[in-house]
Amino acid sequence: MNSNTSSQQRGMTFKPFLKLLKETKPSYGLLALAIGLGIISTLVSLVIPMFTKSLVDGFSLASVSKLQIAAIAGAFIAQTIAGGISIYLLNFLGQKMVAGLRDRLWRKFLVLPVSYYNDNRTGESVSRMTNDTGIIKTLISEHLANLFTGIISIVGSVAVLLYLNWKMTLVLFAVIPLSALILVPLGRKMYNISKGMQDETASFTATLSGVLSEIRLVKASGAEKREYEAGRTGIMNLLSFGIREGKINAMISPLVSFVFMMLLVVIIGYGGMQVSAGVLSAGELVAFILYLIQIIMPLTQLTTFFTQIQKATGASERIIETLAAEEEIYEGASEANGTEGPIIVEDLSFGYKNAEKVLSGVSFQMLPGEVTAIVGPSGGGKTTLFALLERFYEPQNGQILLGDQPVRNFSLRSWRNLIGYVSQESPLLAGTIAENLSYGLEREVSEQEMRQAAAMAYADGFIDELPEGYQTDVGERGVKLSGGQRQRIAIARALLRNPKILMLDEATSSLDSQSEAVVQKALGNLMQGRTTIVIAHRLATVVKANQIIFMEKGQITGRGTHEELLQDHELYREFATQQLQMNLPELTGEIEEAEPDYDKDSGSGRRPTHSRIGGSVSES
Repeated sequence: MNSNTSSQQRGMTFKPFLKLLKETKPSYGLLALAIGLGIISTLVSLVIPMFTKSLVDGFSLASVSKLQIAAIAGAFIAQTIAGGISIYLLNFLGQKMVAGLRDRLWRKFLVLPVSYYNDNRTGESVSRMTNDTGIIKTLISEHLANLFTGIISIVGSVAVLLYLNWKMTLVLFAVIPLSALILVPLGRKMYNISKGMQDETASFTATLSGVLSEIRLVKASGAEKREYEAGRTGIMNLLSFGIREGKINAMISPLVSFVFMMLLVVIIGYGGMQVSAGVLSAGELVAFILYLIQIIMPLTQLTTFFTQIQKATGASERIIETLAAEEEIYEGASEANGTEGPIIVEDLSFGYKNAEKVLSGVSFQMLPGEVTAIVGPSGGGKTTLFALLERFYEPQNGQILLGDQPVRNFSLRSWRNLIGYVSQESPLLAGTIAENLSYGLEREVSEQEMRQAAAMAYADGFIDELPEGYQTDVGERGVKLSGGQRQRIAIARALLRNPKILMLDEATSSLDSQSEAVVQKALGNLMQGRTTIVIAHRLATVVKANQIIFMEKGQITGRGTHEELLQDHELYREFATQQLQMNLPELTGEIEEAEPDYDKDSGSGRRPTHSRIGGSVSES
């Protein structure tokens, strides 16, 4: 009973790999051709021992005709060419299949929801794409042919040996199963080790990615020693798995050599006795030894194949798990165009996994073209509300409507195309300023449009002063630019998108006062005529909003204008009083806008006023 169960489990382990292989839709014609050529090459090699037998038994080259010599030479050449083409085709197929697999994974990574990346580290995803697919490629391109040619070689050799001397052949059958009893358990151990090594490799890759992407934080915090120790732990874990893998390989190779030498000694000893007795000719003994080599060598290759397929099975399981993860649904019943009406948040509740609710019963309305500000203490659920508005997550209760239509009815792409998002982090990708400005736009962006958007974002001054202008490389995550510069590029990017809905998440909180003044003016240009929702801790930035919503612990505890909340909401009044002591005019909405002097970070010269006419950027 236990034997059957373990046998079923061993059979089951190959299913993920075979399923993945089938899903890559390989060219079965090319695969059959490659394997067929490999088999032809193997069949030719089976003739060689018989030719050697004839030579040893008194057959001379003088008795061979030129046609026979040409045929033998042609057979050897054909074997070489067939073997070479087979190896090339299998390598070609392996590369094509893995490229297709990586293409599927890359597409999948891009359509997986944000929640997936909350639970899975980036480095682990990178490991799926590189390490795991590489293991599968190695199996297909380097070891798959050995399975078929090895089986043909073993079966063919055994058949000839039975014909030559069935008694000596039975001696082989007595020894080979004994070696299999040792090699099969070792193969199972190799599977477990390989699976653990792939997990550890993914974890180590994730650690490296996380540390190197935040190297400035590491250095600023003096955490080099701590991160070195964390990395060294991963390195030592990989070393441990590598050593264990080495131990298995160290047992497999000598065992195969031992079996081969033992068989060779037995065959030579027993065969020598047969030759002395006149039962076996010397040529037959030589042929027997050559066929024995043609059994042992493929057995070694098959052992390597099954070791590699154990690795590929572990890799396949993880890839299939990733490909099976739930992805975002981009299609919808209709397309959103932004003219449907106000945005209505209706009894919205949400919590991450099994944790307590971050939002509970949130309801409000945003009228087209008006500004809604979300304020309140940290941890109140403001950023989570933004994530739900962008449909990074689906609410657990309640709904968000555009006009009278739930936004989930609109295609995800059309809904997000309505939204322009500017956050406090101002994310930029490695590349030029021009590439970052036009990022995500399907249409071609002209240089004039780019310059107009940059002017409205007060970014044209510092861009023009850069040696390469709009072709300046910003570095990874925009590290070559200051915070204020990155923020203004993000605003210019939002202007080029010409969104109907604008979401500003603490867009000025990380800036110095001079940069903040410029960015505030740029945001003023961006907000004109758009439905805007703003998260802000500094009340000075939102006192003129059409409505201010005060959130505490995931609930709305106050709603109204700045003046109304000052009168009716105690905590808002406390917030305002604290900031009022620092800047009374701003909080009362009476701040006088003044043009700052611009330095390299802020731009240069005084900016003209701008307006948006007919949805395009223009200068007035």
